[in-house]
Amino acid sequence: MSESASSTSLSIPTLECLRWSQDGPVGRITLARPEKLNALSARLLGEMIELCAWLHRRSDVRVVVVAGEGRAFSAGFDLGDFSAPTTGDPRDGADLGRLATDALTDVPQLTIAAVHGRCIGGGTVLVGACDLRIASEDALFSIPEVDLGIPLAWGGIPRLVRELGPAITKELVLTCRPFSAEEAHSLRWINTVVPRDDLDRHVTELATSLAAKPLYALRATKAHVNAVTEEIAGTGRSVQDADSLVYAMRDPESRRVSAEYLAARKK
Repeated sequence: MSESASSTSLSIPTLECLRWSQDGPVGRITLARPEKLNALSARLLGEMIELCAWLHRRSDVRVVVVAGEGRAFSAGFDLGDFSAPTTGDPRDGADLGRLATDALTDVPQLTIAAVHGRCIGGGTVLVGACDLRIASEDALFSIPEVDLGIPLAWGGIPRLVRELGPAITKELVLTCRPFSAEEAHSLRWINTVVPRDDLDRHVTELATSLAAKPLYALRATKAHVNAVTEEIAGTGRSVQDADSLVYAMRDPESRRVSAEYLAARKK
């Protein structure tokens, strides 16, 4: 059996919060919780980890698009999931986001984020885990974690610092202000901004074009760039992010600020 035939016979993980589709060498991961604006639940993050492990064995897939279903790319981490009491080690749940974003970064395929609508907090970190990022004109980013009484985790700080620099990172993370697709492009966080109706076509054409290039050169270039960026500001220390999240969830002031923020949002 050929390597390609063997790889296509591998069973895909069971998915409820994600959807996988494939057209030749181009695959697509869709965040599929539109009723929750694709909030990143523990289940979704676990599925992302499993799906990325599966992709390591898929030599027939060269490029993977990551997109959101419905009105938004992602509303960020699911507050209900991560604030609920747990009977296990709370650090396990707090660390899922880091594990999922690292898993997405480390797949051998080139990854392209296709961003539309809201892209909040953990959703922005997930976009940062992709190799290339295309946004529609209606995309709106924000990193509200500090207003929620928690630090930005999931390896978000080193990913932002190495691409935006420390001053811009501090501004966006500490002010929690929203920033448009055009500003994200000017900051070099986004590669290209396109009209909303052109997003799928543009991303598909880009993915197809890249998938037609020599596989070894594609993967070697990705690995080389990733190695260099890890030297600039590595995500290895982000293993401690989970401890910061657990502490914040138990800190009285942080919990009060979070409750006030959520109450204000419901008005």
